[in-house]
Amino acid sequence: MRLSRLLIVILLLGFAALSPLHAQSTGSPYTVVVPVADTSDAQRDQAFSTALGQVLTRVAGGQDLRSNAGYADALGQAGSLVQKFQYQRAATGLILNVEFEPGAVRRLVSKLGVASAGIKPPVLLLVQGGDGHLLNQAALASLATAAAARGTNVVYPNAAGAPDMAKVAAADPAVLATINQQYHTGLVLLGKLHGGGADWTLISGGQPQRWNSQGATPDVLLGDAGNSMVDHIGKQLNVIGAGPSEGKLWISGLASATDYANLLATLQADPSVKQVTTLGAENDAVLLYVKASVPMNGLAANLAAGGRLLLQGEPHPGADANLRWLPGH
Repeated sequence: MRLSRLLIVILLLGFAALSPLHAQSTGSPYTVVVPVADTSDAQRDQAFSTALGQVLTRVAGGQDLRSNAGYADALGQAGSLVQKFQYQRAATGLILNVEFEPGAVRRLVSKLGVASAGIKPPVLLLVQGGDGHLLNQAALASLATAAAARGTNVVYPNAAGAPDMAKVAAADPAVLATINQQYHTGLVLLGKLHGGGADWTLISGGQPQRWNSQGATPDVLLGDAGNSMVDHIGKQLNVIGAGPSEGKLWISGLASATDYANLLATLQADPSVKQVTTLGAENDAVLLYVKASVPMNGLAANLAAGGRLLLQGEPHPGADANLRWLPGH
């Protein structure tokens, strides 16, 4: 049955217009692990401040808040937002696991004047060493640490088998759909180390960003890569200073009413989306009117980064952005 026929049933069920919509986050963005030298009050308070800085960046969707009025004062009072903390021994030394109260953090982000596009999904790391084998979590520690310090989490491929890197680089829809099902992200960093340098490709919503880097040591090279990765994610996804907007999204690849309902649920989970109305349907696609707290191009990029949608080149006639729904669970 064509989506346009199923749409009639869906409209009658009340899925077509949703307002207001509510945010939904996944994972644990409010928990951070920070290395400490000892258990003194001074070290603990500094760890709280460092941890809160990371959490604020995560909850603000990766935006750099350091220049916002009130930011420094907020870090100075980080302890008042801590829900619980625990010291632990790790291979690298003493660490402090800090968990912040989610509601208090969200209120603080709002007080700092941030229009968030939502918490970014983690980045799947597929990085090959000089021998062609994928580097494991321990080998990629400096990359992950640099990314975490700026509010970006990473995940690693399952030991049972990593995705085909060539197909990921080509943005193969089936492979990207599988990555979303397994790792819940549309962000993948591909890397190839060679000598004292490396080649990098960041896949975000099916769109590649490529660069090269050099480093005196593997740790320096990977640490710089973590910072460069966050910079590239920010260029595409951050919406600092953005105001409210409204526009139209053309979304294809909807094979059933279930796909359509899941699409609306995905929009409902995005905190920047305030209202959605279905304007029409054609074959496997729908045209949606959307009100959001961020520009349409920023909204489309952030939706695609979540892993269920792909950005599709030129906008469809009459739409501000063109995306394709990926099949999934």
